[in-house]
Amino acid sequence: MSVYEPESRRDATPSQLAADFLATFALFAGLIGIVYTPGIVCTAAVIVAILAATIGGRDRWLVPFAVAVTGACWLVGMMLAVLLERPIF
Repeated sequence: MSVYEPESRRDATPSQLAADFLATFALFAGLIGIVYTPGIVCTAAVIVAILAATIGGRDRWLVPFAVAVTGACWLVGMMLAVLLERPIF
């Protein structure tokens, strides 16, 4: 008996794994930045997500998702900071 292995499965390269790690870090930083100073934290999260996109490429689902979510977190964080009169930086 043999073990079933799907034919289309590709192992991730080290650069793609690093990009996934950076994208995960950017997601958490972006979500934290909504309630904390969004001008610093969310901006850094967007930069890290874009860095992950340049490292790992777009063929993995987590990296483009992180870029979109951190951009949305930046926008929501800035709007909440202005509407609630909280510090942006």
